[in-house]
Amino acid sequence: MEKEMTSSGLNSRSSSLKFFGCSIFGLAMFLCPMGGGEGFNTPLSVLTDSLDKWIGANAPWLLVCLVVAAALLALGGLFMKPSERGGYKLLREIACVSKVYLLTRLAAAVIALGVFFGFGPEWVIGDDVGGSMMGLGQTLIALAVTLSFILPFLTDSGIMEFVGILLKPLVRPLFHVPGRASVDLIASWLSSSNTAVLITAGQYQGGFYSRREAACIMTNFSLVSIPFCLVVAETLKVADHFLLLYASVTAIGLLLAVIGVRLFPLAAVPNDYRGEKRLAEEVPPEATLLRWAFRAALERAGEFSFRKAFEQATAMTLGIIFDLIPVVVAWGTIGSILVNETSIFHWLAYPMGMYMQLLGVEGAFQIAPATLVGFIDMFIPALITSTDLPYATRFVVAALSLVQIIYLTEVGSIIVKSEVGLDMKRLFLIFIERTLIALPLIVLVTKLL
Repeated sequence: MEKEMTSSGLNSRSSSLKFFGCSIFGLAMFLCPMGGGEGFNTPLSVLTDSLDKWIGANAPWLLVCLVVAAALLALGGLFMKPSERGGYKLLREIACVSKVYLLTRLAAAVIALGVFFGFGPEWVIGDDVGGSMMGLGQTLIALAVTLSFILPFLTDSGIMEFVGILLKPLVRPLFHVPGRASVDLIASWLSSSNTAVLITAGQYQGGFYSRREAACIMTNFSLVSIPFCLVVAETLKVADHFLLLYASVTAIGLLLAVIGVRLFPLAAVPNDYRGEKRLAEEVPPEATLLRWAFRAALERAGEFSFRKAFEQATAMTLGIIFDLIPVVVAWGTIGSILVNETSIFHWLAYPMGMYMQLLGVEGAFQIAPATLVGFIDMFIPALITSTDLPYATRFVVAALSLVQIIYLTEVGSIIVKSEVGLDMKRLFLIFIERTLIALPLIVLVTKLL
């Protein structure tokens, strides 16, 4: 028995050191406030900012090379058969993309080349359009590197399992989903909403979630990660109130989850399972909740290795660089053009402008398009919102874009492909429901600024 306990990592000194040491390091890097400078900073944000400045000073061509490489890899993926890349899983994931993503990467490459070499119309390559997207893309390179290599200390060292099990008694009655969904929620907080959606899709395929439970978790529990919140806050220049922003996004996001799972269309999704139901969450009678949570944390910590963390971090970095950055450059530029050069979003968003004007939001009609374009990509609202607008107005845009969470470029596509009973129409309805409910709550929060 003693040998089994040692082999599983339970109660071992190594597992305990990994759990406490790595978790404390991860929490400190993501959440520890740092003094000095202007506004709120964390060690992660300081590292990211330093790397961003270094790239801008020493390798301004790096972003262009990476975006063009992403486009060339996607083109190459059209002509290579899966069998020809049998052992190259990471290359296959990066190169083999849908037609929409292929076009996105090609558009991003054209924009990047145009901005870098200065050719093309000003309304495409200008500093407030394509040029702005390129600046944000460079920041995302720095964020991808720092985030990816620090994140495993938080997600793989046991803290997620520990907190997740402790939250189980609250999750089922509030959200009508299994307690293990708290791990999905924590994954999105600490990693990304994509991570939580992918985890949920795998759990649904494996029989741990019903169709309705998976749909509810994907559309409500995939909150925005801490690093991305920082990026949005810095983009809209509201980072000096980051703690208030993040606390309000978290609280409102949880409230929206409580309400959303009880509304159509989520409440109408069939509650059946894909294959055999495999869910088993009961804590053994002989164990207390805290002791069981600690046991699970030590088991997870026992599996942690720096080599595996490095490999996962490398894969995550490449994924962000080749998947997310082209989306930001292409769709951010396109969204900015549509908002700045056409009236289409102003027409569509006029009712939202009236709604926000009724709520007392200053510049309501100016930011009205930002309340809808988030359905395309959640970063676009921050990109198209002028930093010359009043502080409270920018705070509203930042918080709203972070609680809407359903966007087609990534999360929406994964949800539809997972076959949990939500198509594009239902996703847009959920998006609108979240927007209408969240706005008055966010406006109320701005009274604290």
